[in-house]
Amino acid sequence: MTETASNPSPFRQSLLTALLALTFGFLGAAIWSYAGLADNRTRAYLMDNPSVLQDVAEALAAEGARKRLASVKEELYTPFPGAVMGNPQGSKVLVEFTDYNCPYCAGSFQDVMQLVSEDPELKVIMREWPIFEGSEVAARMALAAAKQDRYQAFHTALFERGDTSPAGVEAAAEAVGLDMERARTDAISEEVSVELVRNLTFAQSLGFSGTPAFVTGDTLLPGAVGADRLREAVTEAASGAASGASTAS
Repeated sequence: MTETASNPSPFRQSLLTALLALTFGFLGAAIWSYAGLADNRTRAYLMDNPSVLQDVAEALAAEGARKRLASVKEELYTPFPGAVMGNPQGSKVLVEFTDYNCPYCAGSFQDVMQLVSEDPELKVIMREWPIFEGSEVAARMALAAAKQDRYQAFHTALFERGDTSPAGVEAAAEAVGLDMERARTDAISEEVSVELVRNLTFAQSLGFSGTPAFVTGDTLLPGAVGADRLREAVTEAASGAASGASTAS
C-alpha cells in the first residue's frame, strides 16, 4: 500500500517518536504517541521535510556508536607500546585510525602534526589499520618502530617520502635509525599481528568504514575532518573530562 501523509509507515512513525524522544525525553514522546497527539499536520510536515527523519536516523546511529565506544573505551585508549604521537603523558587524548596508502590520511597527517606542534599536552594514540592494498608491510614496520620508541619518526618519514613499497618501508626505517634486524623480527611477530586484528575490531565496533577516523573523549569523527574540527573536539573532550573530575571530587 502506498504511504501517505495520513498513513505513515511504521518505520517513519517510530523515527518520529524517536525524534521526540531525543528532543523532549522518552516520557514525553510516549505520551505524544499513545495519546494520539501526532496529528496529520506534523506527519505531513515530516513527509514534506524528509531530512528531519534523516537527522533522526543519524542521531540514533551516533547514540549507538557512543554506546559501543563505552564498551571498548578503556582498551581503545590504551596504546600499543610506543605507538603514540606528541606527548605520551599528555592530558589531552586523540585516537587516530590510519593507513599509509590512504590519501586522506596523508592530509590528516599534516593536521595532526599541526595540533601536536601547537599543544604540548596532546597525546595521539595511533591505531594502524591497513585496509588499502599493500599497506600491511608499512603498518607492521610502524609497530616495530614503536617497540624501539621511534614511531613518530618513522610515521613522519614514511608519509613524507610517500613510498610504501617494501623497499620504501625499509628505507624509511633505516633513515630513522631502527635496529633493522630487530625491526624485521618484530614486524612479523604475533604481538604485532594481534594488534592489527585488535585495531580492525575496534574500527568495526565503532562503525568506521575507512581511514582516517578519530576518537576523542566520547566523540567519534570519521573521515578527514580537518585541523580545526580536531582541535575543537579535543578541547571539548578535555573540558568535559576536567568537569567530570571536578564533579567527582
